[in-house]
Amino acid sequence: MKPAEHPSALRIGRLLNEAGVDTQVVEFERPTRTSAEAAAAIGCSIAEIAKSIVFRGESSGLAVIVVASGDNRVSEAKVSEAVGEALARAGADFVRSATGYAIGGVAPLGHAQPVKLLLDEDLQRFETVWAAAGTPFSVFPLRPELLPALTGADWADIRV
Repeated sequence: MKPAEHPSALRIGRLLNEAGVDTQVVEFERPTRTSAEAAAAIGCSIAEIAKSIVFRGESSGLAVIVVASGDNRVSEAKVSEAVGEALARAGADFVRSATGYAIGGVAPLGHAQPVKLLLDEDLQRFETVWAAAGTPFSVFPLRPELLPALTGADWADIRV
């Protein structure tokens, strides 16, 4: 790992700093698009990866982002109920235009458009989790209890 250099990762670092979060965005030499790849590169468990799963709200057209523990499968039914609308598949172009990030690099903050966001309550079991920082090869560590204030989202039961 090395300090972040990519403009998107540097932007996430600035947003975190402005929010008063004391952390460092780091980059890997190769992409870590999956929770398993990120965990192996960091040296943590898959569960400690705060992965971002993106859906498209069928009626609102908004991105619905679930920041989930890396070892959890996300229940579309639970997410749909929590956000009050049916969910549709979010393709790569939609993810990039709605969030400003490519799949595999969707950060929990700093989105290009308004989004609906839910936090997997299971992330609270860890002292530190690792989230994507705007690129498929950048991450940052943070204490899970900071996520609600940082994102404006609530904890939810989203797991299958």
